Amino acid sequence: MLQGLGSMPKVAVIMGSKSDYEHLVDGIKLLRDFGIETTVRVVSAHRTPSLMYEFARSAREEGYEVIIAAAGGAAHLPGMTASMTTLPVIGVPVPSRHLKGIDSLLSIVQMPSGVPVATVAIGNSVNAALLALRILSIRYREVEEKLAQYMKEQEQKVLAQRVE
Repeated sequence: MLQGLGSMPKVAVIMGSKSDYEHLVDGIKLLRDFGIETTVRVVSAHRTPSLMYEFARSAREEGYEVIIAAAGGAAHLPGMTASMTTLPVIGVPVPSRHLKGIDSLLSIVQMPSGVPVATVAIGNSVNAALLALRILSIRYREVEEKLAQYMKEQEQKVLAQRVE
C-alpha cells in the first residue's frame, strides 16, 4: 500500500460505452502498475444520466481523488461529470468513426468558463493516467518517487535509440 495520509489512492475511470475501453486499457494498466486502486465503469451521460449524476455527486465520498472520463462524439461525459464534482476530471477524447476524434476533442476542451476539464490528446489514456499520477503525487510521496523513476526510464529509452 502506498503511504500518503493513511489510505490507498483511488482513481475512477469512466467511459460512455464499453467500446471506449480499448482506448483506455493502457492508461488503466499504468495506474494499476503504480499501485493505484482503479475503478472502471461505463457511465453514459446520454443513456444513463441519473447514474452519471449519482456517480459524480458521490465520487469524493467514495474516496476517489481523480476521475478520468472518456467519451466520443458529442463527448459530454467529462464536462457533465466535472460540473457535478469538485474533484479533478481528466477528459480523454475517444476516436470516432466519422471525424477521427476531432469532434470529441473539441467537445471536451471547449468547456465553458467555470467548468474545467483537463484534456489530453485523442485516445491518449496514458497521458491521462500520468496526469492523474502527478495530481496524486502531491499527496502520496511513493507516487512521486515512482513517477520520477518512470520519467528516468523514459529518458533511458530515448537515449538508447540509435539511428545508424
